[in-house]
Amino acid sequence: MLEKENYLTPRQIVAELDKYIVGQEDAKKNVAIALRNRWRRMNADADMQQEIMPNNILMIGSTGVGKTEIARRLANIANAPFIKVEASKFTEVGYVGRDVESMVRDLVEQAVAMVKEAKQKDVKERAEKIVEDVILDALIPPLKGAASVKEGEYLSPDHELNEKTRERFREKLRNGELEDRKIDITVENNNSGVGMVGGAMDEVSMMNIQEMISGMLPKKTKKRKVSIAEARKLLLEEESSKLIDMDEVKELAVHKAENSGIIFIDEIDKVAAGGSKQGPDVSREGVQRDLLPVVEGSAVTTKYGVVHTDHILFVAAGAFHVSKPSDLIPELQGRFPIRVELNSLTREDFRRILKAPKNALTKQYEALFKAEEVDLTFNEDALDELASIAFEINEEVENIGARRLHTVMSHLLNDLLFDIPDVIGPNAQVVVTKEMVGERLSGLVKNRDLSHYIL
Repeated sequence: MLEKENYLTPRQIVAELDKYIVGQEDAKKNVAIALRNRWRRMNADADMQQEIMPNNILMIGSTGVGKTEIARRLANIANAPFIKVEASKFTEVGYVGRDVESMVRDLVEQAVAMVKEAKQKDVKERAEKIVEDVILDALIPPLKGAASVKEGEYLSPDHELNEKTRERFREKLRNGELEDRKIDITVENNNSGVGMVGGAMDEVSMMNIQEMISGMLPKKTKKRKVSIAEARKLLLEEESSKLIDMDEVKELAVHKAENSGIIFIDEIDKVAAGGSKQGPDVSREGVQRDLLPVVEGSAVTTKYGVVHTDHILFVAAGAFHVSKPSDLIPELQGRFPIRVELNSLTREDFRRILKAPKNALTKQYEALFKAEEVDLTFNEDALDELASIAFEINEEVENIGARRLHTVMSHLLNDLLFDIPDVIGPNAQVVVTKEMVGERLSGLVKNRDLSHYIL
């Protein structure tokens, strides 16, 4: 069961999203409700849990307004497996290309990685002790027969000296005094994959056969000469994996994917009847019909077992400039009952995006300059000017939303980044003013043919 304290209320979820995404209140509200409903379902009466289906969401809006970012941040808040796929990359069953079920297999892989990482944290302390002994053995090998000497028994002078030396080196290891020293270690060789030759075979069968054959073959190892710092990292990962029950990891990962997984399907408008063609041999309606059973709820075979998609949350998104949501086949439309229209960004939105979010572009550039011990600051009127220029270029050339700010900021600051640290040295201060913005971006403003800068 999902613990209540691990699931925020809808208002708390929106507050978290507000830290990174400007505006789009309607979209935030709907995804917050969808996320909270997961906890509500898992805490409902047992006989109703399987009956409560997620309300999948269709986001409609131009590029760069925050569709993907909302879904990605939502998954981070929920600590849920999340993948983004593009509907236009899928092909109808029978054609060469990726089938729609591959997105479920990718989601389970993500879930396995998340569960495995959490389990490795649980066994980290035990693994670190084992790794310390392995490194110590490489530095000061124990004398033959030392392992059989019990506590309190007589130690020969050689054994006693060896033990004292090992303890001194153990102390140095713990103090980080030997990190650069090279040692020889033996690690598993993970590059010994099993190749398959033969006729056509589906992706899952191929993976299962490869895994089965790999499991039957003895583990290959190789010797490497690395620094103690690198040896600790390699050995810690290897020893942690040995302490983890992978059968339990797989079971938990499948459960996590089924009950908290989020699949973001971008460019859904590209497979609508009115969308742009993807090629003469690919049926857009065919891709929709292949998507339908997965979104409706079906059993997908993966290398970790069968995954039921009934309670996976699907968030689809598209600009719908050429087509419209009603161009999707009716059955698929019915599987996305919540429709959210995202607003185009205003001049004031651009201003807030530059400064307000935790990952605001100005803060990112300040961090880059800070790494070179250079202090970067932006005047308020400079931010106003940057927002105005980005907004006007979007209006007159092509609206790529907030991504336009990356173009504008890069054009503004690239010369300064090039001059650091050769021309602009440490402890310098760089102040971005309205005049600097106007001077450096005058070429962008005058030249409306910005195909070189459009992302």
